[in-house]
Amino acid sequence: MRPSFLVSMAALTCVAAGAAAQNEYTPPRTPWGDPDLQGTFTSDDSIGVGMQRRPEFGDRLFLTEEEYRERVEQQSTRAADLLTTEFEDPDRNIGTGPPAHWLELGDEFSRQTSLVIDPPDGRIPEMTPEGEARRALGAFSVDRPASWEDFTLYIRCITRGVTGSIIPVIYGNGTRIVQAPGYVAITNEMVHEALIIPLDEGEFVGDDIRMYMGDSRGRWDGDTLVVETRNLTDRTGVQVNGGGNRHSEDMVLTERIRRTGPDRLYYEATFNDPRTWTAPWTVGFPIVEKPTYDVFEYACHEGNNAMFNMLSGARADDAAAASEAD
Repeated sequence: MRPSFLVSMAALTCVAAGAAAQNEYTPPRTPWGDPDLQGTFTSDDSIGVGMQRRPEFGDRLFLTEEEYRERVEQQSTRAADLLTTEFEDPDRNIGTGPPAHWLELGDEFSRQTSLVIDPPDGRIPEMTPEGEARRALGAFSVDRPASWEDFTLYIRCITRGVTGSIIPVIYGNGTRIVQAPGYVAITNEMVHEALIIPLDEGEFVGDDIRMYMGDSRGRWDGDTLVVETRNLTDRTGVQVNGGGNRHSEDMVLTERIRRTGPDRLYYEATFNDPRTWTAPWTVGFPIVEKPTYDVFEYACHEGNNAMFNMLSGARADDAAAASEAD
């Protein structure tokens, strides 16, 4: 996380590198010869890019210069509003969200029209009937929850799932990568998820073992790290904060990470789950190393009385309703 700040209009001069130019970059090597992906990165530059593409963009993945100028102006105005709120009225939030000083902003805004890069129209494929039924199970009661299980795993400070922990949100978008011979470790800032990925392409754990972050195996495809994850639960989704449509236990997640420049990586994740979606689909976006970005402790439980208050309030409502019925 890093403090909010006004974004310079100089961002307009930043030209997104094309895929061909990205693939031409030769990354440095670790002492044992693997492509070096290590560092602390953030997806802040993709804040504000929708998961799915608006229909008017068609199959176009990138904004025109005019459209990009509009995005920069909108995000710069948002930054100015946040700072004005913080300094002029520190007790007032923008909308119903957190205090303004919690929020993060990019400084080289993404030119992408959506985070979904495949199918070419940037739209998530239709769900299967089973997927639709599972989506209904993902809802939770905000009016009168019966128990803690009516809340999402993210609200319970347990997990956001693999991709829910890297897709950009309003704060906490840090990702730290550390490598050792035969292993890659990926730590996400929010909820402090961590994956230790062996590069031996060994067998996955038994089918009867299910984990929120799954079981992962990695390999190198040239300079690209390819990570396949199986043995997931069906308790999380694959979108922001682990929300969105819940996948099945059979989903196979394939992530691809490559260094595209001295200070940036490109991240892709493909979701293949025939029980949930009628076709596989992929998200992709850059994550950038910034000198001012630090990964902070994510102390989700300390001083967090929200669930206790919501559950005790619901029980008070139940008691009042029962009293009125008598």
